[in-house]
Amino acid sequence: MSLKPPTTSTSQTLKRKSQSQLDRAARLWAALVQRYPDAHCALTWSQPHELLIATILSAQSTDVGVNKATPALFKAFPSPAAFAKSTPSDIEPFVQTLNFWRNKAKAVVEAMKKVQESHGGKVPSTMDELLQLRGVARKTANVVLGNAFGINEGVVVDTHVARLSQRFGLTRETDPVKIEQDLMALFPRKDWCQLSHLLISHGRVVCKARGNTCTNDAICKEFCVEAKSKPAAKSKPSVR
Repeated sequence: MSLKPPTTSTSQTLKRKSQSQLDRAARLWAALVQRYPDAHCALTWSQPHELLIATILSAQSTDVGVNKATPALFKAFPSPAAFAKSTPSDIEPFVQTLNFWRNKAKAVVEAMKKVQESHGGKVPSTMDELLQLRGVARKTANVVLGNAFGINEGVVVDTHVARLSQRFGLTRETDPVKIEQDLMALFPRKDWCQLSHLLISHGRVVCKARGNTCTNDAICKEFCVEAKSKPAAKSKPSVR
């Protein structure tokens, strides 16, 4: 039975995928779930506003670096109201180890002011409302919706997800928005949030941008189109 293609939040129909493409995506999903059953968001948080802030801070910074900075930050400012009353100069000492820390401090304060003033101190749970917050683009909104609220509005496309999506033949696109649309069309909506965690896990452990360890990896050998397209290396004749 053919599957009805899912739609985006704007009711825009996604590209229809062939049954063979859907079946292949399902096999990849099963392999990744078996390999990484505990895949989850790597950012440390306990409340939705903490995840929102951590995700804003994670832009062009590592999750490890963000997780080192946020415990003291969240202790000093325990609520959206506390952040809303602060100034960027109050936030800066806590985030100076991160890239673009001045701009991020401003974004955190402005985002929390909006949360406090327009949403009663509660992080909104819709894509449109999240996108109105400073420092929030679609990727950040997808992180918050999927992990804090269990809402699968889309797929988080970071550098790992983009790289693996291309190598696994899930997309030919390079634009993150178009990559996301291809992934949304290939995988069931209920799996969109977890899909990013699975791809990120494999990207960090095996399919790295440099120094990858995929030569003998079962998942890569079955699904990587780059590996299949490369001719086998010819052995050099021995020199006597």
